Amino acid sequence: MKILILGAGSVGGYFGGRMAEAELDVTFLVRPKRKFQLNDKGLIIESVFGDINRHVKALEPQDISESYDLIFLSCKAYDLESSMDSIKKAVGSNTLIIPLMNGLAQIEVLEKRFGKEKVLGGVCYVGAKFDQDTGVIKHFGDFHRIPFGEIDGIKTERVERISQLDRSVKFDFEHTVNIMQIMWNKCAGQGALSSANVLTRSVVGDIMRSSHGRFFLEAVLNEGAAVCEANGFHMSKETFDFYHKIFDTPDSQFATSMLRDLEAGKKTEGQHVIGDLVKRAESEGINIPIIKSALVAIEAYEAKIIDLNSDC
Repeated sequence: MKILILGAGSVGGYFGGRMAEAELDVTFLVRPKRKFQLNDKGLIIESVFGDINRHVKALEPQDISESYDLIFLSCKAYDLESSMDSIKKAVGSNTLIIPLMNGLAQIEVLEKRFGKEKVLGGVCYVGAKFDQDTGVIKHFGDFHRIPFGEIDGIKTERVERISQLDRSVKFDFEHTVNIMQIMWNKCAGQGALSSANVLTRSVVGDIMRSSHGRFFLEAVLNEGAAVCEANGFHMSKETFDFYHKIFDTPDSQFATSMLRDLEAGKKTEGQHVIGDLVKRAESEGINIPIIKSALVAIEAYEAKIIDLNSDC
């Protein structure tokens, strides 16, 4: 099976590196700087599950000369359009695409571009940080998972075939018939916590120091759950337990990547995650004032970013 990984940062680089470690036929589709790093120093991962330092195959979009059996997308949502342009020559008649992205809206976008039959549902769980200067990926935590499956929940021969990769790699590559439930759990929970982070410009531990911090966090999480429920997906007990554990951790430094991007003055996935939740809530007549307030904050912030860039 020929596998193409779009991106070689904290997500694509980590999971793709584990695939390369297992001697799978993996190629990374990357930008010029990252291609130079990979060709010069190799792919470097530091992890409790074992370090990796090995040379891997790396291409730029113009170098693609064949189609692939399986493509993983690990781009940011705001790069999805350009990412689809980048992989178009790699998509053949039997290619399957698994997006490892935040949110839900990417599924419809990919299906419209490449056809419903080529897109599987997917989500990833990993704690990793990519140093753009050194090219090193530092993995932290004791989890690394990719649940995936057919959008309609049917168990098919093609996903059974892909699931055999789990036998080779160190991370958990899990075929599930409930991938949309899993994606909703992550999107709604992540969107809720991102909203709290954005509105307060604070990590969870700092929010909890407020006299009404716990109430605020519970309220925004319940808003995310309400959007799930209205769209036919009951937020799982495991998802609630995951976030309650974060709330209960003293001085928790937990924050979604949206806060880090905002503090760094970068683009965010606010419209893709928070904005999409607001649209889905409004279509079902659900009122989510905290998450909607976070969308206002994100839109105001990104308007300033656009103004600053236009002045340069």
